[in-house]
Amino acid sequence: MQLSTTCKDGQLELRLVGELDHHAAKQAMQQIGQAIDLYLPRDCVIDLGELTFMDSSGIAVVLNTHKRMAEIGGRAHVRNVPRQPMKVLAASGIDRIVSIAETV
Repeated sequence: MQLSTTCKDGQLELRLVGELDHHAAKQAMQQIGQAIDLYLPRDCVIDLGELTFMDSSGIAVVLNTHKRMAEIGGRAHVRNVPRQPMKVLAASGIDRIVSIAETV
């Protein structure tokens, strides 16, 4: 899995590409934490549009990002969720905590 970040006007965008499984999740959480610490954004958007697979470890990535953003007074959002990752997120009920926009 690859992760790219951009930050503009207080919004950090995280683009995840490839497969997000338990092997990739730990590294992703570390990189996301570093990006949040660096930019201290008001909003953090996790773009899953190029994710080809996600297991339940992806839930941990989203929750960890939400928690870190809450610690600094910001918000986390998920967007561009493909069908398979959306099934994982929907089963978890995470949409009660983090806004999710399925647009793919």
